[in-house]
Amino acid sequence: MTPPPGWYRDPHAPYLERWWDGTVWTEHRRAPGETPQPPPKDGAGRAKVVALVAAGAVLVAAIVVGALVLRTDDRGDGATAVDTASAATTTSPSPSTPAPSPSGDPNRVVDQLNGITLPLPDGWVRPQYVAQHDVVMTTDGTYDCPAGVGLCRHGLVSTSTASAADGTSPETLAKKDIEDAANLAYDEDFAGQRPFGGIKSHRLVGSGQVAVAGRAGYFVRWRVTTAKGPGGYVQSLVFPSSVGSEAPVVVRFVFDAGPDGPPLSDMDAITRGIRPVGDAATGGGVGSSIGPTG
Repeated sequence: MTPPPGWYRDPHAPYLERWWDGTVWTEHRRAPGETPQPPPKDGAGRAKVVALVAAGAVLVAAIVVGALVLRTDDRGDGATAVDTASAATTTSPSPSTPAPSPSGDPNRVVDQLNGITLPLPDGWVRPQYVAQHDVVMTTDGTYDCPAGVGLCRHGLVSTSTASAADGTSPETLAKKDIEDAANLAYDEDFAGQRPFGGIKSHRLVGSGQVAVAGRAGYFVRWRVTTAKGPGGYVQSLVFPSSVGSEAPVVVRFVFDAGPDGPPLSDMDAITRGIRPVGDAATGGGVGSSIGPTG
């Protein structure tokens, strides 16, 4: 049995969705955040045509096989005529199930590049249909963005490696990154859209040193007010990696404010729970605590 017609993750472009007409992939594609579209008009017709063609092919194949059998019997020498043909296979869409954690722990996500694992709190899932390649977890589900542009998530966490050109001090990097993190989350996204109508203002609600995975790091947290919706909290956390060149790791937190946003305690819990890959005992919490949450 194959899945019914619908939009599914494109097997050749995981960050896009592609129309499956019930039998084959069509050329219709869209970004996951786009407003839901009605099924392409040629979907049903294409499925019927493909089904008829397939049925005709089966009938022709049966006639050819029958003819070969008769020809073999007529020869009477026991020889068998064999015809080979290549068949094109179509990969049908599969349900969007989160990939298993390489650590074997379903409650943790792994960033192999930066050599860390992060805890996955209740209500959070591994990223699905997320265009940003560095996102490691999101809150479960989506909602219509306040400005009526695309779909939004109430929370996400991303990890990346800081560029050597950005410097090496966690404090310097965190203070430099927070503005970019806030703009991307609540002002203008990668597609040039403003799902929250833009940022009206922001204020600092916390900053300071914090130990992460046994390393001395630094965080900066902003409360952002947007033109549409309740706004949110953005935090940039920077600490040295424990692998390779020990390049600084940047972890960005984006939490919607208001009753539907994730609790800020999740931001603190994720920070405290970051571990080096292969080390279940080393965590954060040494040094100054995560600052005010108001």
